[in-house]
Amino acid sequence: MARRQLTLFLAASAVALGIGGHAFAQTSLDDPLDDHSAKRLDRMEKVLRELRAIVFQGRETGQPIVVQPADTQSQIASLSDRVNDLDQTLQRLNGQLDAATHSLEESRRTAAALRTENAALKARVDQLEQKVTTLASPPPPPPGADAGPGPGGPATLNDDRGSPPATLSEDPAQAFQAAKRSLFDGRYDQAEAQFSDYVGKYGDTPRGPEARYYYAKTLLARKAYADAATADIAAIRGWPQTAWAPDAVFDLSRALIGLKRNADACGILQQLTIHYPKANAELKVRAAAARTQAQCS
Repeated sequence: MARRQLTLFLAASAVALGIGGHAFAQTSLDDPLDDHSAKRLDRMEKVLRELRAIVFQGRETGQPIVVQPADTQSQIASLSDRVNDLDQTLQRLNGQLDAATHSLEESRRTAAALRTENAALKARVDQLEQKVTTLASPPPPPPGADAGPGPGGPATLNDDRGSPPATLSEDPAQAFQAAKRSLFDGRYDQAEAQFSDYVGKYGDTPRGPEARYYYAKTLLARKAYADAATADIAAIRGWPQTAWAPDAVFDLSRALIGLKRNADACGILQQLTIHYPKANAELKVRAAAARTQAQCS
């Protein structure tokens, strides 16, 4: 088949050359060829040289003559390969874009769920504070009871060691340190009175939340769980990032366990893990024990 095609091609070329030769014979050698004719003649000579080389190669080797595709077809094939590569690359990029879009949607849904959960937890803490406040409301004083010092009068306390009543310092820093010394020395009644006085006078100052935290400890010491829970809730409002805050959250869970509100205690212990993941190891051990005591799931 290849030999037949080659024969037909040679015949056509011969006819073309014959026609061209006849035309060339009628043209004077002195007439110069224009650019188009010269280029056309060069191409024909190139084709004839290639055909002659193919024929002689087939004659010498005895192998079938194979005519290679023209350069244009090779370029078309190369371009087709490049287009296919680009198409595969585009498909791969589209797949990556779809995966990224899916991940973004997942992140948005997760963020929305977290916002909803945080709002629910805030509402739960507010409800818990209202419940504890109700439980902590003091009973009315009995008839004839001493109403204590009037507004603006100096606060007094009884020293557990038998010292006479002392007037608390008017300096906030000194009053705070004196109350802490009483607490760390184990004089809980005196510390309770001092911190109660401090919270009443300076509860709105920057050290007010910390004072409520220590005040809650004195209340826990005498098992005044409702009052202790109220003080701890006021201390940790806004989940402060202070050294004492994780312990205050734990104390709140203890107070709730004392009030037989185990479900609320478990919720607070969960918030301890969420808001204070870097709490010290000792506190984490005590929190684990509290979860067991409250029978948290």
